[in-house]
Amino acid sequence: MDLVLQLLFTGIGIGAVYALVALGFVLIFRATNVVNFAQGEFSMVAAFLMVLLAVDLEWPYWLAFAAALVGMAVLGAVFNLTVYYPLRHRTYLPVIISTIGASIFLANTTLALYGPQPRVLSGWFDNPGFTLGPVYVDNQYLLIIVVTAALVALQYWFFEHTLLGKKLQATSQDKEMASLLGIRVSTMIMITFVYSAVIGGIAGILVAPILFVSIQMGATIALKAFAATIIGGFGDVAGAIIGGLALGVIETFGAAYVSVPYKDGFAFLVLVAFLIFRPQGIFGERVAEKA
Repeated sequence: MDLVLQLLFTGIGIGAVYALVALGFVLIFRATNVVNFAQGEFSMVAAFLMVLLAVDLEWPYWLAFAAALVGMAVLGAVFNLTVYYPLRHRTYLPVIISTIGASIFLANTTLALYGPQPRVLSGWFDNPGFTLGPVYVDNQYLLIIVVTAALVALQYWFFEHTLLGKKLQATSQDKEMASLLGIRVSTMIMITFVYSAVIGGIAGILVAPILFVSIQMGATIALKAFAATIIGGFGDVAGAIIGGLALGVIETFGAAYVSVPYKDGFAFLVLVAFLIFRPQGIFGERVAEKA
């Protein structure tokens, strides 16, 4: 039982990172009806920004964190203007291909600047953790869980109780009707890209002390987060969160009880099972089509 509790805590911590990145997938999908396959690279770029500012330039950690998030907000705005906006009136396929190209560009640019060697980024705390009953509580995992819960609560309040949040929801539901009601759709989409980039950046910075900072970390996180969005129900915010947490727990228990080298495969086994038996996901609705 002690081991189960320990694995559960670790799994929730990793799953919270997947949930944050999955949240970025869902927000952009609901606003633009396309999948942003560069969402994982947002996490990777933010982690390398932290390495540049906090390690190479030796800025105070909190200042480097704030500057990295500002950098991610700028990247989200530039991404919207250069990758999505010129193709906004085209079908979804050219936009998806454009996001894949942007993902490759970000990864290779970072590779050219930093090389393939993984970098080490320290966490917020000097003390690695503490013992709570039978469970060792790693401070970094605890920080990830707390920050994720706070961001989810803040997002719920923002969308349900602010005018800007309601405008963003209206845009995601029907862009044409939102435009007729006087909502600046292009501005709402810009805000969505900026917010998704910041969310992905927070996830990358939080998980960097655990996974190390490498070029591959973005693709790894993005694949798990994409699987989480499908499992939860594509386009559903609650589904992205539940799917991410579930994948983290399944992956952790699979590594402990089955095989560590194949731990990345458990997420995709679950994904295949959902695609076969419940393709609409946990919270998705079955859509009937005429023959």
